[in-house]
Amino acid sequence: MIQRFDRTDRRILTFPAVHPCEGISPAILLDSLITLSQNICSYQSNFFPTQKKNAREAIRQIGILRIFFDEIRDRRLILSESVVLSLSELHLTFQKIQFLLQDCTREGASLWILMKSQSVAAQFRALTRSVATALDILPLNAIGVCSEVRELVELVARQARKAKFELDREDEWVSKQVYLILNYFEKGIEPELSVIKQVVDYLEIKRWSVCAKEMKFLEDEISFQCSNCDEREVPFLSGLLGFMSYCRGVIFETLDHQVNDPSDIRCSMETPTCLNPEDFRCPISLELMTDPVTVFTGQTYDRSSIEKWLKAGNLICPKTGEKLRSKELVPNATLRKLIQQFCSDNGISLSKTGNISRNISRTIVPGSSAAGEAMKLLSRFLARRLVFGSCERKNKAAYEIRLLAKSNIFNRACLIEAGTILPLINLLSSSEGSTQENAIGALLKLSKHTTGKAVIVENGGLKPILGILKSGLSFEAKQTAAATIFYLASVKGYRKLIGEMPETVPALVELIKSRTTCGKKNAVAAIFALLLYPANHQRVLSSGTVPLLLDILVSSDKDELVADSLAVLSALAENLDGALAILKTSALSVITRMLQSFPSRSGKEYCVSILVSLSKHGGDQVIEILAMDRVLMSTLYSLLTDGTCHAGSKARNLMKILHKYRETSSSQSMASAPCERPVHVR
Repeated sequence: MIQRFDRTDRRILTFPAVHPCEGISPAILLDSLITLSQNICSYQSNFFPTQKKNAREAIRQIGILRIFFDEIRDRRLILSESVVLSLSELHLTFQKIQFLLQDCTREGASLWILMKSQSVAAQFRALTRSVATALDILPLNAIGVCSEVRELVELVARQARKAKFELDREDEWVSKQVYLILNYFEKGIEPELSVIKQVVDYLEIKRWSVCAKEMKFLEDEISFQCSNCDEREVPFLSGLLGFMSYCRGVIFETLDHQVNDPSDIRCSMETPTCLNPEDFRCPISLELMTDPVTVFTGQTYDRSSIEKWLKAGNLICPKTGEKLRSKELVPNATLRKLIQQFCSDNGISLSKTGNISRNISRTIVPGSSAAGEAMKLLSRFLARRLVFGSCERKNKAAYEIRLLAKSNIFNRACLIEAGTILPLINLLSSSEGSTQENAIGALLKLSKHTTGKAVIVENGGLKPILGILKSGLSFEAKQTAAATIFYLASVKGYRKLIGEMPETVPALVELIKSRTTCGKKNAVAAIFALLLYPANHQRVLSSGTVPLLLDILVSSDKDELVADSLAVLSALAENLDGALAILKTSALSVITRMLQSFPSRSGKEYCVSILVSLSKHGGDQVIEILAMDRVLMSTLYSLLTDGTCHAGSKARNLMKILHKYRETSSSQSMASAPCERPVHVR
């Protein structure tokens, strides 16, 4: 069967498993060869940043052979087995040549191909020799093509045997310049801009977006090599990534239209979660769980860890010590999604084979000394631009910081140390919407760093951020400000400070009224963080938060938003005022139903926690309503085995409350019943 040639799932400069075509008719093989030849010849119109001469020569030779194939088909010549064998070998080689041409013209890979010029030239040479070998065993005299075509094939065979396919001198010179630039970076020296421009011009990297694609390619290569535990080239790739980052920030002054594509950056879609990241660690390995599964006792572990535990012959739950009546492992899809979001925020690569601790540390330290020093130089450059640049350049610098700090802890540290936070705070007052969005988006990313939180607050950033939350020029800026408040409020000392500002809670509550899920979720998460300081409870209650959260429970189909709303209600219900505010609404019946139907274990845990608090603060009136629910008790029993450890504990507490109420009610009923005289039957 003829194979497909448009493979998009392979790594660059590697060939998939291609084999000679066997068991097919000569006509189909010939048609496939002609198609392959046409595809290869179509690369004549493509731009080759490097390997121009080698690619041109390979395409020229195959163009000549295409005439030969057309002659065979047009004259309907009979092909012997030896001819079919030769054509089959050519078919194999042509596939590889097409893959190589794809790589040489691949968007975003021009720098990597340049630095691999020696091996790429060697591949061209080896494949051309394979063409020569296939033509050597081709019995031309037995085919019956015209003499002119036979002479052309013989010419290609001779040229293929003798062709040198050497490294282009210009490619070699430019690659040496790249090594020189990396050497400068390692020493902490800013390279000459003229030299950098020579490199990017040679590779036709002439726009910001083209440079960004080069960076994306290098990031993907690094991620692939790390996930496959083959990190030999990671330091070099990291150096090239640092070089491209520097180019994008320093060389390209203008943001072209493609960078405003929402798929390029999702700062406006920032959605922090109310869950504690420590809940994402496996109780056995203490590492972040890549594949969380729940066992019979309701505890969640990483699949690989619990499977090793069970294979060792252990029949008890590692955390609770309870006997495992079943070895079934139930995937926890909701928790896995939250872990993936957490890892995306913090630049952690979650691969099945990768070591998570190493992935975390990789974002803390640079991939190479060249990459690290390039980032420091770029950070200082961007800090200067934020202060002394024109309005357009300030906006561009803020956008660069927003991108660079997105998923790399080391980048955040460099940018903070370079002094970017104060000028970013100053940009929040900009009258230009894009500049304001980029400034608050950059501060959001930097607020995830411990030092960044402190620098933002110490430089008076809270008031301008709250100003954006209340009256930002765009809705995206407002919801990004809410996410920033969430991260700032993760510091114990800042919760009081933020909560005491009179505009904070009302502005967050107003954002909950928005139509977008992202805005609601960011506001709810920020309120949850503020509630960790008890004095903020009354502020949240007096702002009318409870009815809005109840509306989310009733109307939203977004499980994560509903779970976060339940988390806030659970925190509010812990004190008397919060419980009474909740009971004034129809929340009791809604939460009872959600306990029975909500898909996530964390959501069920919040539900039962709310019911326990409402029972304690609401008294017999609440307990009586719960006791009348015939389905509730069976749901609580299921949480003992199917829920989390905390959910099981809360379920036991509520069951005790309900049992005690029923026993008390039963005894009171018996005591109040009138005494009856015995009736004697005659």
